[in-house]
Amino acid sequence: MQFKTDASETNGQDIVSAINDYCDSDATSYPIASKVRNSNIGYEKLIGRILGSDGFWQWDDTNYTTVPRGTGTLVEGQEQYAFAAEYLEIEHIDILTTIAGVWRRLKPLDRAELGDMTTEEYFGVTSAGTPAIGFPGYYDKEGDSIRLYPAPTSTAVTLASGLRVSFKRTADLFTITDTTQEPGLPSPYHNLIAVWASIPYCKKYKKDRVPELVKEWDEGIKEMLTFFGRREKDRRKIMTMGTINYI
Repeated sequence: MQFKTDASETNGQDIVSAINDYCDSDATSYPIASKVRNSNIGYEKLIGRILGSDGFWQWDDTNYTTVPRGTGTLVEGQEQYAFAAEYLEIEHIDILTTIAGVWRRLKPLDRAELGDMTTEEYFGVTSAGTPAIGFPGYYDKEGDSIRLYPAPTSTAVTLASGLRVSFKRTADLFTITDTTQEPGLPSPYHNLIAVWASIPYCKKYKKDRVPELVKEWDEGIKEMLTFFGRREKDRRKIMTMGTINYI
């Protein structure tokens, strides 16, 4: 279902038209800027629920033309690296070894594993007091950046485009100029965006419609999560023996 904010293309088969049907509204009573804002809020709520239920098959918005993975250049002896784009969750981080084309997965650092030691004490420093260098085996997240331990060195890693980060990202959100873009999720659940976007308006002007809209939203969420929970039909299910406790 297209979002379609262009009033000249009114075939009634779009999210904006669905919102108007739910609310008995139009472009004047419910301005498109407000529709876009509330639709994006609902869209991100759906994505949050999907990401929380994803298993082996990871969701990503089908509107993106790139995979949710970025690369960066490493700097000799530098621990900290900032991200240029927002992400929801880091999936994993790989470092390119000096053996061409071979990537090695890093482990997330749990500071509790260091006990009372600082990272400098645990991983060491050079005689000049700078971070120890070598092949990074761990990474630690700090806001919109990561730290690698130990800091990379060109004798152990490939510095040029040697950092690879796989992540989860939010949706490619709607704008007031979108006419053909569709939500990047299965089509049976596109209408849930219209349902959510209708609730704020109806709370003000059509209060009697709110309970039915909330019900449709809740039921739609349950159906959607059931769908995503069953997507892995091609994955072999293995039966294992459980433990029997005798009392």
